[in-house]
Amino acid sequence: MGEGVSEQEQKLASYVWNSGLRDYGNPRKLSYNAKFRPHCNLESLAKELELDSQSNKNPLGMCELRGYVTDPIRDPTLHLAIRSPSFRSVTVSPSFRVHDLTVLKGTGQVNSTPSLWDAYSRLLSDQAMVLSLNSSFVDPLLQFESQLNIIESSFKMVFAIPSLEKVREMGTSEDDKEDLENLYQSILNMFEETLLLLVSKDFYKLQILKDMIMWMNEDTSYLQERVMMIISSVLSFASKKVKRYASIDAPCLGVLAAELSLLCFHNDPLITHQASLGMCYLLWIAKCQNDIEEIKSTVCNSGNHGLLPVPSDTEFLLMDLQQDKTKITQYVGQTLMPSLLTDFVWSLLMRLSSPNCVTAFEASTMLKMTLEYHAHKVTMVSKIVDAIYKQLCEHSSPVMRHTLLRVITLLIRTSPKKVIFQLMDYPIPADNTLILMWQAAGSESRMAPHVLKTILLILKGKPGEMQDSLMERRRFSLDTTNMMPVAASQALCTLLPISSYKRAVAQFFPQLLMALMLQLFYSSDLRLMIKDRLFYARDALRVLLNCSGLQKVDMALKKKKCWNQFSQVLFHHHGVYLIAKTLSDYNFPQFPETLHYLYKLSVEGPRRSEDSVIIVIFFTELLNNFFKDPFPEEFLVLFRNWVNDPNPAVSKLSLKKIASMAPVINKAQNVRSLLIAILDAFLSKDKTVIIWALLTLRKLLGKLNKVTYSSLSTRIASSYYPLMDHSNGGIRSMAIYHFGELLKDMSQYPWILNDMVPGGLVPLILFLEDTEIRVAKACKYTLKICASELNWSTVYLLKDKHCNFELVVLNICNNLLISHESYITNLISDTLGFLRSSRIYLRRASVILIGYLTKLGSHLLLKEDIEVMLDAIDPVLRDEDPVIRELAEITYRVFKEISHKLTSSNFKQIFRRVFNLIYIKKVKPLYNYNWPDNLADSPLKIKETKNDKELLPDVNYDLFGKE
Repeated sequence: MGEGVSEQEQKLASYVWNSGLRDYGNPRKLSYNAKFRPHCNLESLAKELELDSQSNKNPLGMCELRGYVTDPIRDPTLHLAIRSPSFRSVTVSPSFRVHDLTVLKGTGQVNSTPSLWDAYSRLLSDQAMVLSLNSSFVDPLLQFESQLNIIESSFKMVFAIPSLEKVREMGTSEDDKEDLENLYQSILNMFEETLLLLVSKDFYKLQILKDMIMWMNEDTSYLQERVMMIISSVLSFASKKVKRYASIDAPCLGVLAAELSLLCFHNDPLITHQASLGMCYLLWIAKCQNDIEEIKSTVCNSGNHGLLPVPSDTEFLLMDLQQDKTKITQYVGQTLMPSLLTDFVWSLLMRLSSPNCVTAFEASTMLKMTLEYHAHKVTMVSKIVDAIYKQLCEHSSPVMRHTLLRVITLLIRTSPKKVIFQLMDYPIPADNTLILMWQAAGSESRMAPHVLKTILLILKGKPGEMQDSLMERRRFSLDTTNMMPVAASQALCTLLPISSYKRAVAQFFPQLLMALMLQLFYSSDLRLMIKDRLFYARDALRVLLNCSGLQKVDMALKKKKCWNQFSQVLFHHHGVYLIAKTLSDYNFPQFPETLHYLYKLSVEGPRRSEDSVIIVIFFTELLNNFFKDPFPEEFLVLFRNWVNDPNPAVSKLSLKKIASMAPVINKAQNVRSLLIAILDAFLSKDKTVIIWALLTLRKLLGKLNKVTYSSLSTRIASSYYPLMDHSNGGIRSMAIYHFGELLKDMSQYPWILNDMVPGGLVPLILFLEDTEIRVAKACKYTLKICASELNWSTVYLLKDKHCNFELVVLNICNNLLISHESYITNLISDTLGFLRSSRIYLRRASVILIGYLTKLGSHLLLKEDIEVMLDAIDPVLRDEDPVIRELAEITYRVFKEISHKLTSSNFKQIFRRVFNLIYIKKVKPLYNYNWPDNLADSPLKIKETKNDKELLPDVNYDLFGKE
C-alpha cells in the first residue's frame, strides 16, 4: 500500500476497484455509480460506506466515484475521484500501487450471503490482474503461468459456490432471490468472460480448458455441469474466431480432446451433452489448424463441407459423437495432426491408471480403437513404450495389463523399428515384464519379417562397444557401452519359437545364422569383461536350429560338446568350423540360401575386420563339402581378394585354402592373377602372413605348368629379393631357399637365369655370415645352385669344412668378372646399402664384398663414382667394431689406389675397358678375414698378373647404371 493512505481510504479504494471494473480503454478507467449521501471528504465517506455495508438501509443521494490506472505496467498507480451533484469540487485520493490493493470483507447487500459478494469482488480483482498481464510485455511463458495460477484460484472459488437452487433459498423475498440469482449469474459470466478475453487474444490459452477439466475431476463437489457449459461456450467462441486467422497455435487440442472424449461417456447426461458439443467445436478448430486455406474455401463454397460440418451446423456431428466411441476415435484420428494425436493417445494412456474404473475402461477402449486405425500418425513411440513398461512394472490390474500389451501389438504394426529398438534398450537379462512385451510384439504374424529385420539390424552391433559420444548414450545402456545386441539375442529366444514366425524364420535363416555366429564370437570376448552374462547368442542359435527343422544338427553339436566350449575364446574359431561342418554333414536344406548370403557378405565386405574370419571359415567349409577343387571362378576370386585382407587371420585362411588346391591349380582360371595376389602378400606387415604366402607359392609352383611358371619367374624372383633381407630370420631363410628352388626350376631357361641370379647375389653372399644357422645354410644351398647353373667353380668352397667367407667372395667375384662383368656396377650399388646396416656381420661382409667388386670392376667405374664411394666408406672407418674399422681401412686404400689411376678422358676409359677384356686377371686376397690355418689345404689357386684391378668404395644405388 502506498504511503500516507489511511485505512478508510484503502477500504474505499478497494470497494471502488472491486465493484467498478467495466471499461477497458487507454487509459484504463474504472467507473462506478453508487447511492451515497454527499460527503466532503474521503474519510467520512468511508465511514458511511462501512456503515451502509453493515445495515440494510438504502442510502440517499447520488455520488459518482471514478478511478483510473494510466498504465498498469509502466505506471501501475490507481487514482480515485469523487463527484457529487451537491458540490462541484473533486477530491483525489493519494496514489497507491495496483498490487497493493486489498479486498473488502463483508461488503454485500445481504447479511446471509457474504460468500457471493466475496467471490464477486475477488473475481473482479483476479480478472483485473489476468487482463493486465495479458497486455503486458512479460515473457509469454511466465505470463501464462501467472494467469493460470490466478484462474485456478478463481475456479476453485467460483465453482465451490452452492448450486443456484440453494442460493435462491437464501433469499427472504422474491426480490432478494432475483438479486441473488443475478449476482450468481454475474459471477459465472464474469469467469467465462475472462476466459473469452484470453482466448480471443491467443488460442494457446485454450490450454486453460484442459486444466479446468483436471481441476473439476479432482473434486466432484464443483459445479461440473456449469464448468462444462463454460468450456463448451469458450470452444464455440474459438471455433467462430478461428476463421479470422491465417495460422493457429493451439498445441493443447490433443490433450483437451482426450479429456472431452472421456466426458462424452459421463453418467450425467448434461455433462455428456456439453462434452460432445465441445468435441464438435474442438474438431473444427483442429480441422482449421490442419489446413486454414481449405477451411476458407469450404466456408465460401456451401456445396463442399469437407470432413466436418461448420460450427453453425453441429447437430449432425453432435448426434454422431454422443455415446459412440467409434465415431469419436474416427473423427479424432482423421482430424488431429500427428503431434496432437500423439498427445491424445498419451493422455488416454495416462488415464488407464485412473482410480475411477469407469474412466480407465473408457480410456482403454478409445485408446485401442484409435491405434487400431490411426497408429501410423502417432509419434514419440519410444516414449509410449517406455511408459507402458513402467506401468506394467507397477503391478497393474489384469485388464490394464491386457490393454497395455495390446497397445504394443498395435504400435508394432506401424512402427516396428521404434518399438523393437526401445524394447532392446532395457537392462539385461530381461525381466518377466519385458518378456511379456516381446511376446505382445511377436503376436502380429504379418509383422514378423519387419521385427526380425530390426533385430538383425541390432545384431550388427558389437556388445560392449564404446559409443562415440556421451550424447549418444541411451538411458539403459551400461555406462557408455552398447548392450542392445545381447538383449536382441535374448529376445530371439522368445520370438523364434512362436508358430506365427515360422515362415519369417525360414526366410531369414541365413541372416540369423550368421548374425548369431558373430554374436557368439563377440560374447566370448564380452564374458571376459562382464561376468555372469549368459550366452543368449548361443541359446538363440540353438533355438534357431530347432525351429528350422535341424534338431539333429543341434544334438550332434551337443554330443561334440560344441555348445559348452563356446565360453572359451580359443575354441570359437574351431566351434564355427564344427557348426559349418555339421550342417554340411546333415545336408541342411537351407544350403543354397546360406551360400548365396555368405557370397553376398563376402562381396560387400563385413562391417568389422574380425567378422571376416567367421565368414571365411564358414564359407570355406561349406564350399569344401559341396564343391570339388578348384572352386568355380566366382568363389575363387573371393579367396584371391582375401589373400591381402587387412585381417591377418583372413589372409592365412585364404592362403591355406589356396595351397590345398595345388594338385588342381592348372585347372583353375586366372592362375596368373592368383599368383600375383600371393606375391603381393609378401609385402604384409604380419610375419605369419608372409610365411604362409611363401609356403603357398612354393606349393603351387611345384605343380604349375612350365609355360605359366616361366612367364612369371622374373616377377617371382623380384618378390624374393626384399625378403632375403627381412628382419625375421625364418622369412630370410625361407626366401633364400625358395629363390634357390626357383633357379633350379628355371634351369631350362638360361637366359632367364642370367638376369635373375645377379639380382639376389649380394644378399646371398652377405648372409653367409648370418648369425642364424638356418639362414647361412639356405645361402649355401642357393649359392651352390647358382654356381652349378652358371658353371662357376665355387661349389667346393661352400662345403662346411672349407667354407671361408673371403675365399667364397673372391671366387665368386673372379667368376663374375668372366661371366657377368656388366653386372658388377649393379652389385656394387646393392652392396653399398648394407654398409649402414645395424647388424655387425652385415657391415663386415659388405666391406669385404665391395672391396673385391671394386678391385675387379675398376675399369668400369668413373672418377666421380669413386669419389662418391669414398664418401660412403668414410663413416665406416670410425665404426665401433675394431674388425670393421680394420677391414674398412683396407677397402679405403683400394678405393684411393683406383682413384689415382682413373682419368676423366672418355677415350682412355674406353681403352682401359678394351684392354681388360683382352687381359683378364684374377685378384689375390686382400683382407685375410677368418683365413684357414693351413693355406695349403685351401682349394683356392691364385695367379697374379699385371695391371691388378682396383675399384671404388661406397656409392648410392642411383649412381650406377648398367653398362
